[in-house]
Amino acid sequence: MSFGRPYILNIDGCIHDGWLVLSDYQTAYDKDFLYYMLSSRFAYYQFCGIVSGAVVKNLNTDKVESSFMPLPPLSEQKRIVAKIEEILPHIDEYDTKASELIELNDSFPERFKKSILQEAVQGKLVPQDPSDEPASILLERIREEKTRLIKEGKIKKDKNESVIFRRDNSYYEKLNGIERCIDNELPFEIPNNWIWARIGNLFSLQAGKNITASEIKNNLFDGAFPCYGGNDLRGYIDRYNKEGDYPIIGRQGALCGNIKRATGKFYATEHAVCVSTYMGTDVEWACLFLEALNLNQYATATAQPGLAVSKINEIMIPVPPLKEQKRICQKYRICLKTISELL
Repeated sequence: MSFGRPYILNIDGCIHDGWLVLSDYQTAYDKDFLYYMLSSRFAYYQFCGIVSGAVVKNLNTDKVESSFMPLPPLSEQKRIVAKIEEILPHIDEYDTKASELIELNDSFPERFKKSILQEAVQGKLVPQDPSDEPASILLERIREEKTRLIKEGKIKKDKNESVIFRRDNSYYEKLNGIERCIDNELPFEIPNNWIWARIGNLFSLQAGKNITASEIKNNLFDGAFPCYGGNDLRGYIDRYNKEGDYPIIGRQGALCGNIKRATGKFYATEHAVCVSTYMGTDVEWACLFLEALNLNQYATATAQPGLAVSKINEIMIPVPPLKEQKRICQKYRICLKTISELL
């Protein structure tokens, strides 16, 4: 497959019969000029016209000898070589920059999206409104609702109930009756009307049920429901085990930690963690902020990466007021539209 490709060999020894050796060229050609000329498209297309063989390409010696090639004066050949070697570093630099530009263009939408999410989780995407009800009150109402649901037997009690609060310009966590300062555990500052919370205290997480691969169909059929696994939609089955509007966290596989949104009736496998929200918490906002947390970084480093629900529950998430959650989602949609218009 490398027919027609020239090489300069400075060796003593035997040459394999797969090579055509040019000898006695010195009186007509400068060696480096000859190399560059044979490397050119002109020479390549010359050889393409005389190559033989359907599977393995061959250049016949007689046909190569009859090929037409340009022959400038030797002194001009040397000037041509000098100019080529002057230009080559610039060509290499251009090729590097072009490759970097292609990579930047390809990665730009995702990088821009991540930067927007980072601005959002730090409270920098939209301005704060002092009239918004503080997120601390939302968290208190969520705790009350979850306490009621626990008494009704609808959800299980958190094994480690965490309450995070601000005092004297610092953040404290009360966990299992023990209070401690957590300032050194917080990755960035958040606005005053926001609050930090453990994911397990803000939401309720529950993995789906096991299902055999043979039950899952690739295409839609009458009475089909979408089936979600660890890496998004797996296919369709004839029943459902969830109904509503949920963020879903993939917890198994190379893409574990990915966030999807499932609405209506669907089936969640044991590798899909359904996130229940409370007290009007915006589901779209929950999806955005869970995605921004890059949960994949908490996966076990094994051949089959995985995320334990207990581990996800411990991760801290910044929580804005309800009204700001909606403003963030609206602004994010506008940003995504802008990105698509730029491409």
